[in-house]
Amino acid sequence: MLTGGMRAAYMFAPGDVRVIDAPAPRIEEPTDALVRLVRTCVCGSDLHPYHSMAPNPDGTSMGHEYLGVVEEVGAEVVTVRPGDLVIVPFVFSCGVCDFCREGLQTSCRRAGLASRLGSAGAQAELLRAPLADGTLYPVPVDEHSGLLASLLTLSDVYGTGFHAALTGGAGPETTVAVIGDGAVGLLAVLSARRLGAERIILMGRHAARTDLGREFGATDVVATRADEGVEAVRELTGGDGCHVVLEAVGHLPALEQALGIVRAGGRIARVGVPQYREGPIGREQFARNVTITGGVAPVRHYIDRLLPDVLSGEVDPGRVFDVELSLDDAARGYELMDRREALKVMLRP
Repeated sequence: MLTGGMRAAYMFAPGDVRVIDAPAPRIEEPTDALVRLVRTCVCGSDLHPYHSMAPNPDGTSMGHEYLGVVEEVGAEVVTVRPGDLVIVPFVFSCGVCDFCREGLQTSCRRAGLASRLGSAGAQAELLRAPLADGTLYPVPVDEHSGLLASLLTLSDVYGTGFHAALTGGAGPETTVAVIGDGAVGLLAVLSARRLGAERIILMGRHAARTDLGREFGATDVVATRADEGVEAVRELTGGDGCHVVLEAVGHLPALEQALGIVRAGGRIARVGVPQYREGPIGREQFARNVTITGGVAPVRHYIDRLLPDVLSGEVDPGRVFDVELSLDDAARGYELMDRREALKVMLRP
C-alpha cells in the first residue's frame, strides 16, 4: 500500500489538468476504507469545470468514478475486507438513514451529494472511502477480470442511464427519445431497451457513437438539433412526439429540445447536470400534462438490479470506453474527450 504520497489528477484552471504527487490518504474514521485504484475514468461532467472553473493555484482533486481493491478498513467496517474488489459509487452513503433505505442514497443524511466527508477525488492511486459499509459494493471477481470496464460503469454512467430510463417510464408500447450521444445517453438507450421500449430515437451527431447506440437498441438516429431536430422527431412519430424523453446533456438547448419533442401526457427525465438556473417550464407544459423527472442517480440503489447481467455477460456497458490510458496521462484523456475524439476515457494505474 502507498504510505507517503501518490499520483492524482488535479485541475488548476480551465483546460489545465495535471497529475501531481499528492499525500496518500489514511484511515480517519472507524467507518472508512482505503481502496487502491484498479480503474477510474473521466466523466462528461468533468468537462464542465474543464471549461469554466475559477483558477485555483492549489488545484482541485478530480474524479468520482472508481473501481478498486480494498487495502485497509476501519475498526467498525464489516461488509468489505482487504482484498475485495469493490465498486465505489460516485456519492458516499450511510446505508441506514431513511433516504438510503428508500433507495435515494444521493440524499443520504450523513453524506450523499451534500458532502464527500473529506474524501478527495477518484482520479488517484488511492481513495479514502467514508461510510464504507453503506457505500462500497464488493463484486465476486478479481482485479484481472475481463469485466472491469463494465463494472466501472456501475459507479456512475450505467446507473445514471438506467435512472433516466426508469424514472422516465420507458417500457413496452413507449416511444423513447434520448438526447445526447455521450456515455450516459448511450447507456440510457441500452436501459430503455432492457426495460422493453419498442422504439428508441437517439439524437446525436457523432456516427461512431450513434452506431454504438444502434447496437445498444436505438431504432432511429436523428443527427439534427434545435427546431430542425424537433421537426425530424415529430415527423418520425406522426406529429405527436415521444412518450418518454431522456435528456442526457445538461445544457438549456437540450431541455428546450426535450420540451419540443415530448408527447402530451409524456415524461422528460433529465440526468445531464444542468448548466442553467432557469428553464421554460410554464403554462404550456402544464396544459399538456408533461411530467419532468429524473435527477441525480442513486446508482448504489441500482447495482443489485444491474450487476447480474453484467457478470453473466448478457450486457456489456463497458463498451462506452473507447480509450484507455494510464493515470499519468489523465490530462490527455480530458483533451480527447473535450475534442470529441473519445467517447469516454478509462484510466488505469
